Amino acid sequence: MSIERVKAYLEQFGAAERIREYEVSTATVELAAQAAGVEPGRIAKSLSFKLEERTILVVAAGDVKVDNTKYKTTFGGKAKMLTAQEAEERIGHAVGGVCPFGVKEGVEVYLDRSLERFPTVLPAAGSSNSCIELTLPELEQFSGAKGWVDVCKLPQA
Repeated sequence: MSIERVKAYLEQFGAAERIREYEVSTATVELAAQAAGVEPGRIAKSLSFKLEERTILVVAAGDVKVDNTKYKTTFGGKAKMLTAQEAEERIGHAVGGVCPFGVKEGVEVYLDRSLERFPTVLPAAGSSNSCIELTLPELEQFSGAKGWVDVCKLPQA
């Protein structure tokens, strides 16, 4: 099970016990925000893409959308989302629980600058009813991110 792999992975940082599991689904930004009692933007959604042979995971604020022009400029190709089956095969987590922890080798993890508006964010933890609250430095360290990118459009004020 994916959440067990995430727990084992987060043990190295002493953070496995911080995973929150809920009786309700956290599979969407709205459901996760409701379960955790936070605004949707603080949910750190993991967006999975394929670019030729590359598997790219962009962790972004829950209230943003990908800007295709920024994505293409940053990664050198069109943003093509993985299907649910491809996400599970290429990343190692099922849709609804996709997160940047305990991913398969070769997955490139990036953090979107949209997250910088918040002191802490809540990414999924490998299942459709879990999350973990992290500071941005923790998210950066625990995810093994290759770096920060700006590929999303912030919501209109």
